[in-house]
Amino acid sequence: MKIEFQKYEGTGNDFIIIDNRELKFNRSDKSLVKKLCNRRFGIGSDGLIMLQNKQGFDFEMVYYNSDGNESSMCGNGGRCIVAFAGTLGLIKGNAFFYAIDGNHHAIVKSNIISLKMKDVHEVEVTAAYAYLNTGSPHYVAFVNSVEKYDVLQEGRKLRNSSRFKEEGVNVNFAEKKYNDLFVRTYERGVEGETFSCGTGVTAAALVASLRNVSTTQDDCDIQTLGGKLKVKFKKQPDNSFTDIWLEGPATFVFKGEIEI
Repeated sequence: MKIEFQKYEGTGNDFIIIDNRELKFNRSDKSLVKKLCNRRFGIGSDGLIMLQNKQGFDFEMVYYNSDGNESSMCGNGGRCIVAFAGTLGLIKGNAFFYAIDGNHHAIVKSNIISLKMKDVHEVEVTAAYAYLNTGSPHYVAFVNSVEKYDVLQEGRKLRNSSRFKEEGVNVNFAEKKYNDLFVRTYERGVEGETFSCGTGVTAAALVASLRNVSTTQDDCDIQTLGGKLKVKFKKQPDNSFTDIWLEGPATFVFKGEIEI
């Protein structure tokens, strides 16, 4: 059987997206997802996203990491599936969709997609790192010379540490560079560094606010290996965060079909 797909990227974080409203794609076939995401033997991507029907919403987002496992929320993937939904005529200026972490609202302005993220009620902060969940679990550490930092080795070590080995964690290394926060991320499920991670830069921006190194009191400009993003938020007196938005480009790359 042949399936049609489209490829999108959000600041270098790339995804295979499939219109699965007719439920032709077998969600339980992890080996197939892993093969499609393989950059040598498949289409190649950081993850695979299926767009499905969901009563009361414009659509449902179902996300898989490139290891074939269904995963938690993906911020850049969320922005990309909103762009894809626009090409299907499912949305116009706004989108209201369902994902594994609940309801999401997105605003579309040309190629820029602003995605409302879940509120963050608790952040674990130590002198060395912070831990929080922005739809996916994230470890955030500030380092020197982040552009030269060994993200693969240090990220893998933390992701497989005794605390995080079973559930897994995304590991973010950040540094304030001029007016931007430069963020690099080791992602669980990919088990390597990606060019950008939406929930990761969101986590880093909130931690930067707690450490008083954000761009302003209510937003943070982010630089990743794949491009620039912005995170907007409202910091509450108890150091929780509400009204969090991830903003940046979502770009169509190519489309095709593949035998499965």
